[in-house]
Amino acid sequence: MKKKKLFLSFFNSEKAGGLVLLICTILSLLLANSSISEEYVSIWHFSIANHPAEYWINDGLMAIFFLLIGLELEREAYIGELSKLKDAILPISGALGGMLLPALMYLVFNPNNSTHSGFGIPMATDIAFAIGILSLLGNRVPLSIKIFLTALAVIDDLGAILMIAIFYTKTIYFTNLLLALGIFVLLLIMNRLKVKNLILYLIGGVFMWYFMLHSGVHATITGILLAFAIPFGDGNEESISYKLQSWLHFPVAFVIIPLFALCNTAISIGKDWMQIISEPYSLGILFGLTIGKPLGIVSFIFIAIKLKLTTLPNDTNWNQLIAVGFLGGIGFTMSIFIALLAFEDNQIINNSKFMILIASFISGAIGFLWLKKSLNKPKI
Repeated sequence: MKKKKLFLSFFNSEKAGGLVLLICTILSLLLANSSISEEYVSIWHFSIANHPAEYWINDGLMAIFFLLIGLELEREAYIGELSKLKDAILPISGALGGMLLPALMYLVFNPNNSTHSGFGIPMATDIAFAIGILSLLGNRVPLSIKIFLTALAVIDDLGAILMIAIFYTKTIYFTNLLLALGIFVLLLIMNRLKVKNLILYLIGGVFMWYFMLHSGVHATITGILLAFAIPFGDGNEESISYKLQSWLHFPVAFVIIPLFALCNTAISIGKDWMQIISEPYSLGILFGLTIGKPLGIVSFIFIAIKLKLTTLPNDTNWNQLIAVGFLGGIGFTMSIFIALLAFEDNQIINNSKFMILIASFISGAIGFLWLKKSLNKPKI
């Protein structure tokens, strides 16, 4: 019961957060293309401690977002959807296919040119937006679909973090990296010694973030590492992992992610927007998210089921799974995050964000309509 309670709390916070995210995105686009666009964009370049505001949002606050994702992943691994191997294979295989095929599809359009580094952009799924759209269909959506999509998106985000660490780290400063990892090992030892003072873990996390920030490896990885260092116990309401995850729901869903959206969707859409769509990296993002994602998710799950490694839940059918595959094509937060790391040219970054929004809208619309048609009609 407590396991279900925490999942529903996470799901509901992401559901409401998704709707707030949509409002913030629309507002940001309107302001960025209004008469006060210069003033609006300058807000995110305002210097704080010799760094622009967007730097602290993308490198600082997003580490807290990944801490929440890490805590949810830990919960899933210990007592949730990923705690039993046969059940775990379903979202894991879907997430794997949903990362590999979109990346491959992107590289088909960008084989040898300088924009091939953007292959990680269509690999991600936005939890808040995907769950937000799912919630529009209310109680008609089976709980198994909600759990599957949440697990899929969480695994997807972990895959994105690994992608960032492996492929988007250019220069490594080993002294700082070793100091960060040393703190992580110290926190793990505290975990083994059953130290349950959350403040000590959070202080250690701040220092780990600082050294990781100056190591060349993206600092947001600290969030995932810290999550797995914090004692989980049996996952009850008294565990510090449970308490921290419960507390983080509100600030992440209603402060951090909306700020990220406002900051990173301040996109100026020019008259040549049709020309942007024809760029190889734009086509890679578009086809990767709208076709590669659902195709990868469904095909890998189909293979896993045929190999008898896993089974579909009793209240789920293939039509619903295809719809969820399209919802997986809502990249947004993580896709934009990777675009910022993949490219150095501001124009390409701006155009990539624009294409991520288009592709995510198409994927979300198809997923919503497909799922609506495949579900039982509501009782009157």
